[in-house]
Amino acid sequence: MARGTAAAGARSPLSIPNLLSLLRMGLVPLFIIAMTRGETSRALAIFLVAGLTDGLDGFIARFWDQRTLLGAYLDPIADKLLLTAAYVTLAIPTLNPAMTIPLWVAILVIGRDIILVVTAGLLYVALGMRSFPPNWLSKLNTFVQVAAVLFLLGHLARPLWPTLEALARAFLLAVPVFTVASALAYASRAARMAGRDRAEA
Repeated sequence: MARGTAAAGARSPLSIPNLLSLLRMGLVPLFIIAMTRGETSRALAIFLVAGLTDGLDGFIARFWDQRTLLGAYLDPIADKLLLTAAYVTLAIPTLNPAMTIPLWVAILVIGRDIILVVTAGLLYVALGMRSFPPNWLSKLNTFVQVAAVLFLLGHLARPLWPTLEALARAFLLAVPVFTVASALAYASRAARMAGRDRAEA
């Protein structure tokens, strides 16, 4: 196990999955620019391309065994940067007069991520925990958050498609539910891991 981790950390950081994660980060400012200019169709295209790079880097990392320690940090950071940019820009009424993400929902989504990052940092500093992979509820929460953005962007880009608006509203209702549920599950899991670590010590 230790040898596998060491080998992963020793691999070149300039692997294809890491470059794809960096590309996804580079798409974030382009997405923000498109949103501020009211170019929703372009913003949707950028978001879809970013999603494609996310799927590709994970597939390549697993299939060709190109997982690295750097990639374990770059991938979630790139994802969170893109989602944060989407939830912030889509919550501004002047940018999206037809339909916006409620401000409190955007704050809830971003606040959860901040709390998770702080908690993970505290677990690392206090207990030396480096690995804290997402559980199924966290992955489902990410799916719901991404789907809400996609359908909302689709509705803003194609306002004559009522199905997209209905789907956007449905997923936006689900976002706070799954955000809170995943945060509580994360907190419970962190408490169990910390308790087990203290018991073993």
